[in-house]
Amino acid sequence: MRGWNINTTTPVREILAVGAHSDDIEIGAGGTLRWLLERFPGARVHWLVLCAPGERGDEARRSAASILGSKSKHTVETHDFRDGYFPYDGTRVKDAFEALKAKVSPDLIFVHHGDDRHQDHRLVSELTWNTFRDHVILEYEIPKYDGDLGSPSLFVPLPLAIAEKKVDGLIEHFGTQRNKMWFSKETFLGLMRLRGIECRSPSGYAEAFYVRKIVWQEGGIA
Repeated sequence: MRGWNINTTTPVREILAVGAHSDDIEIGAGGTLRWLLERFPGARVHWLVLCAPGERGDEARRSAASILGSKSKHTVETHDFRDGYFPYDGTRVKDAFEALKAKVSPDLIFVHHGDDRHQDHRLVSELTWNTFRDHVILEYEIPKYDGDLGSPSLFVPLPLAIAEKKVDGLIEHFGTQRNKMWFSKETFLGLMRLRGIECRSPSGYAEAFYVRKIVWQEGGIA
């Protein structure tokens, strides 16, 4: 499959990664974020998790640090909104996005798929689009009981080493989730393997994203 070549002529300077829960960013875009930071080491990442109370917050921060490294240019921001109740606490969640708008001006945003059946995921996606109306937004997918995986439109082939780092990091850092039957190496590798088949990834592995709109202009895509 032929695709758009991301290179130094279209640099990524600032990235916003948004997750409703403490492992969402890593599950949906952990490999792609590692891949991008290898190619654009000067890029700044703002990492935002809306539901990360107590031990889950500690897990989120440790996991983010393992991907982002210790450079001070990156920012990890966590909140403790109640799991499963985002739509019913919408005013406070909206306020968090309004505050975020004053902090970042990202070239690229990663967030949940807008048609995700989890109510927290859907609201976070909606508020991201409400807040950042002139940005490139890639919507990632989360495997779960709801069976809402679809047909994404953008694929990022990943080297095997990065795919394995993603999975190893999830298992290492999110101990509170290991008792869930779906939270396993097989799940995460299996989804990346399926997406790798769909895009003919040289390694056999890929992450995939939904793109609602994108502009192809001289000098790159915006």
